[in-house]
Amino acid sequence: MNKYFFVFCKEDLLLEKLPDGSYTIPLQEEAPTELKPWTNVMNITPQDGTEVKTYRIDAPVTDQSRYEMCGLRQSYFKLSKALYLKAGKCQELLYWDQNTHYCGVCGAPMRMDTDISKKCTECGKEIWPQLATAVIVLIHRDDEVLLVRAKNFRRDYYGLVAGFVETGETLEEAVAREALEETGVTITNIRYFGSQPWPYPCGLMVGFNADYVSGEIHLQQSEIAKGGWFRKDNLPEIPEKLSIARMLLDAWTESDSLVKNGK
Repeated sequence: MNKYFFVFCKEDLLLEKLPDGSYTIPLQEEAPTELKPWTNVMNITPQDGTEVKTYRIDAPVTDQSRYEMCGLRQSYFKLSKALYLKAGKCQELLYWDQNTHYCGVCGAPMRMDTDISKKCTECGKEIWPQLATAVIVLIHRDDEVLLVRAKNFRRDYYGLVAGFVETGETLEEAVAREALEETGVTITNIRYFGSQPWPYPCGLMVGFNADYVSGEIHLQQSEIAKGGWFRKDNLPEIPEKLSIARMLLDAWTESDSLVKNGK
């Protein structure tokens, strides 16, 4: 029976090139690469009833015209959304597997117990993959929104205020705290927009809209390089469409046209 094989070499994913120029994930009975004795082939939740496997290889596949290595982010533009999301889940589980070889309590080796859990070979401690939950918010002030450029951005584009949720706080409290810490502004009317798996390496992004209340922009110098208020007609370069930041911005920029069309 054919299975999907999501094969990673570091951060790159093995794609199969089809005759029409499109891409997919290898779907076949046997693994598309040689399996080493130490290769941990993980079982993943099926995709539309089809069995899914994932594993890592030590070196990229470069000698077969049928295949192409592609970064996970870039695969968003080559794969169907369903396969891209499944690839993200596979990458997260492989990252978890790679970073949990030994028990955090006694130091003994960990072994797979179920498809998504491990158990210590000595003390019996059980572990499961964990998500790092982050919030991201589009702050509105009349016909403007607040955009920032984080220092860790590789390109000169602007995104949204974002940060990780801390222990003991709600998502809404995290949104308000991050807005104040990163930009110096206070906000209100925090409302949920949507969420998105973010497998870079193991996150869940939860998106919100919020309204400005008060405060001058005071950027957190350790994290934010630039920031300011922007209208729809003077937007700087913004994130690519794979991110929830772009989804929030697209929903805002399209809101006027929807109203004009009576929707």
